[in-house]
Amino acid sequence: MLPKINRIKKRKDFEIIFKRRPIGYPGAPQSFKNNIFILKVAKNNLELNRFGFVVSLKVSKKATIRNKIRRRLVEAIKPEINKIKTGSDLVLIALPGIEKKKFSEIKEVIKSALEKAKLII
Repeated sequence: MLPKINRIKKRKDFEIIFKRRPIGYPGAPQSFKNNIFILKVAKNNLELNRFGFVVSLKVSKKATIRNKIRRRLVEAIKPEINKIKTGSDLVLIALPGIEKKKFSEIKEVIKSALEKAKLII
């Protein structure tokens, strides 16, 4: 589990990240998509990074599987937390098909997505 200060829990915070703004608008969130998840990144005015995870019913109807996916995403991002530039809110949105992927594959894809987003120091 992530430390409490590194979690996005409030609906308002999620809405800020999901709000569509024109590209080039200051603070406009960026999106990076691959075959197993979408990574949304928005700047925050804090000295730390916060993370949110979304696993919808489209991925699986079973709560146990959705929770397993969420736990896997959290564990895959943990080793990268100290390498990520501070001052960002990141939301990982799981896509259907992620439940069939191995943990090592998920970990690899997360690392490459963070590099693509130029978040890793």
